[in-house]
Parts: sequence; structure tokens; C-alpha cells
Amino acid sequence: MKKTALVTGGSRGIGRATVRKLISEDYQVAFCYKESAEEAAALVKETGAMAIRCDVANREQTFVCVESACRDLGKPAFDVVVCNAGVSLIGLFTDMTAAQWETLRGVDLDGVVNVLQAAIPAMVSDKRGSIVLTSSMWGVTGASCEAGYSATKAAVIGLGKSLARELGPSGIRVNCVAPGVIDTDMNAELTEADIEALKNETPLCRLGTAEEVAELISFLASEKASFVTGQVVGIDGGFVV
Repeated sequence: MKKTALVTGGSRGIGRATVRKLISEDYQVAFCYKESAEEAAALVKETGAMAIRCDVANREQTFVCVESACRDLGKPAFDVVVCNAGVSLIGLFTDMTAAQWETLRGVDLDGVVNVLQAAIPAMVSDKRGSIVLTSSMWGVTGASCEAGYSATKAAVIGLGKSLARELGPSGIRVNCVAPGVIDTDMNAELTEADIEALKNETPLCRLGTAEEVAELISFLASEKASFVTGQVVGIDGGFVV
């Protein structure tokens, strides 16, 4: 039987590239999306993956989504869970409103907690599995004018390291990827000058691609990384050294 995977935030960017990569490696894949219905439909048509509309910040929706995906993929537990859904916010910390913080925390942190609390019990019963969390280089080093985003991504790293210890005896590995500046829609609001400045700060002098991050996620999810857990693996072109 094919291995199964759940990818959140799977309709665009890093998530979409990850769905494509896992499908190419013969996984059965379900992915969650919130608003990008057209992109989700196109990805389903292209890959045969299963799309489920779900706001991961909504705990009830998320539990229904996970249960539905497991049932439709025909296995009681996922072999791989990739928590990738995320939003960003640029601006001064003191200008961040309560509503903006609630949205940021809801997707970037609560969303991860909701997905994992829904998926982990069956994985523990199965005594195996791999979890990959998408953090950010800003969760490692912090970013001016992205304090809220940095805080949620740092919390994801702490969660991942803790779960690696907690779930290791059950045969479940947990790792984080920490992308740098990646050429995705999330960075589309940056000006050309901002992009050039970030390229100049990156030792490899370019943006990363979603496909490069997906390759790393796929490796960490696979048996090739069978003795790798509790790690935060940067994929940032040397930005954080």
C-alpha cells in the first residue's frame, strides 16, 4: 500500500511544490487549502491529490479535515504530515492590532497545534511516521518589522523540538525546515528594491525556490532521514550562518 501524506497550505507556493514532490515519489496525498480554490482544483487535476477546504485556525474544521483525509486515503494514520500553512505580517510591532495578531497566531501556530493534535494519536498507535513543520529563518534569528511572524515561527521550532522528544519513543520523527527568502506569493508584496536588498544579503545572491524547499521536506519525511529528528534545517542560501 502506498504511503500517505497530509500537507497543509498545499494549494500554492511551498505547499504546492511539496504536494507535487510527494506525488512524484508515489505517495497518496491529501492537502488543505483555505481560499485558493482555483489553484487547488488545478493541482488536483494535475496530480490526482485530494483537496480539502479547511481553515487550520479553526480547531473543529481541522479535526474533521484530518479524519476525512485519513478515511478517504484508506489508512488509519498518515505516514507523513507536513504543516506548511502560514501567513505573514510586515509592520512595526507597536502597530500590530489585536485582530492581526489573532490571525497570525491562529494560522501560523494554532493551526500547527490543531493539525498535530488531530493527527498524532493515530500515528502513535501506528508506532511510526514523520512530521515536518515549516518555520522560517526569522523564527531562528528574528526580523525587524516582522516581530509577530518571527514569534510564531520561533514557537513552531520549540514545538517541533519538544515533540521530537515526546514522540521519539513511538517511532515518530519531527523536524523543522527554516526557509529564507523564497520566490512565492508570500513575498510578492515586497518591492523590487526590497528583493534586491535581500538577494544582496544572501551569500548565494538569489531567492530560493519552492521546489528546493520541497526537496528538503521530502528528504526529511523519507526513510533517508530515518535517524534525523528534532532538527531545524535552514534552507536560506546562507542568510543565517
